[in-house]
Amino acid sequence: MENQDKQIIETLDKIRPFIQRDGGDIEFKKFENGVVYVKMHGACQGCSFIDLTIKETIEVILQEEVPGVAKVEVVED
Repeated sequence: MENQDKQIIETLDKIRPFIQRDGGDIEFKKFENGVVYVKMHGACQGCSFIDLTIKETIEVILQEEVPGVAKVEVVED
């Protein structure tokens, strides 16, 4: 596992309890060309607020915590 992957996973682990509190979860899939790909689970899947949550929360935190992260994209699988 690359160092950036490890940093991303550690950061997502810090965010996870807040997502789980709302009945959802987040899974790291891969990091490629500055983009973090994640899959959403539970209440987050198909939620109308997921784009807002990703862009204004998760993406901002990852950009601050992990060098090289440009954006976060949600994948279905």
